[in-house]
Amino acid sequence: MSFLIDNWMLILLALVSGGMLLVPQLGNMGNAIGTAEAVRLLNREKGVLIDVCEPAEFAAGHANGARNIPLGSLENSKDLPTNKALPLIVMCASGTRSRRAAGILRKLGYQNVQPVAGGNAAWREANLPMASKAN
Repeated sequence: MSFLIDNWMLILLALVSGGMLLVPQLGNMGNAIGTAEAVRLLNREKGVLIDVCEPAEFAAGHANGARNIPLGSLENSKDLPTNKALPLIVMCASGTRSRRAAGILRKLGYQNVQPVAGGNAAWREANLPMASKAN
């Protein structure tokens, strides 16, 4: 016990430095990519764009080429690619649900899942092609 009391500053320093090593790893778990990176993954790495919005939201407007797989039906969907190494770019209206969807897809074994920061709103703001179900 006297060792802990005599060396409390060293122990605190070791704990803080260990915690600082973990922070970048924990931060990357929820990081979303921007629209430019999403387009790069789609064009150069044959990524698959998945929109996890509800069907009514999807019909109102979505990124061109996106597959609509609502968040609630993601785990049982037959519309997901069978190749689990393909990049999956996940979108929703604002980017919130896509982060949750990315976690679900990783648990299903998909290796390269990237949520898009800002979702369809950011896609539209970047002047990237949008479509609606009527188109």
